[in-house]
Amino acid sequence: MADARIRTLIVDDEPLALRRLRALLADEPDIEIVAEAVNGTEAVRSITTERPDLVFLDVQMPGLDGFDVLRATASIHQPFVVFVTAHDEHAIRAFEVQAVDYLLKPVIEARFREAVRRVVARLRGESTADIARQMAQFLERVAPAPARGGRIAVKRDGRVNFVRVEDIDWVEADGDLVRVHAGKEAHTIRETMAQIEAKLPAERFMRVHRSIIVNTERVREVQPWFKGDYVLIMHDGTKLRSGRTYRQSVQALID
Repeated sequence: MADARIRTLIVDDEPLALRRLRALLADEPDIEIVAEAVNGTEAVRSITTERPDLVFLDVQMPGLDGFDVLRATASIHQPFVVFVTAHDEHAIRAFEVQAVDYLLKPVIEARFREAVRRVVARLRGESTADIARQMAQFLERVAPAPARGGRIAVKRDGRVNFVRVEDIDWVEADGDLVRVHAGKEAHTIRETMAQIEAKLPAERFMRVHRSIIVNTERVREVQPWFKGDYVLIMHDGTKLRSGRTYRQSVQALID
């Protein structure tokens, strides 16, 4: 990273806490704030689009928490992370694996400056691959994903039906909803793509476009498309086009 400014995302659902981080970072010449997010869904979107080098990430947020955000973006981009938390047990767990740093709320300026100095030193001295490997280790050891159920709940006409995860072929965004395709059925669920992705087993389901998640076991064929994109042909003949941001994920599937 040499002497380039460190592209930074700050995430916190508390406006005062977000303002505090912004003010402190304004005095750091090595830091450039490229985006802000007030919830986990926005954080996933910003990490996907901005590819920041560094994220100051609130742990406790409604919906997707800080750990969910990292899981949802693990196959897309893995920045260096400084957790910001009001609960010491999260901080201790984060610090046990030295892939990340942490700050306890309320953030004390002296501790903040110390954390930034350490972060800058590490980002200047370590490769992107090293940081990605450390973050993968962190997600495995510190915050294992909660047990994901074998079914997805679908509410319809005042009733709740269940779709087995293994029956899902692919999922697509539909405005503020998602549509889950399972065989000849398509079920509409009031959730975001990040929320549904967090419920699906990462070893089987892959995000190939900002609006598409596929069950890799249902992919019959992958064909090259224009400008490095791909067309995925599902077992029933459905054709889905990958997005440029997720090109590496599809390449990993091919390899």
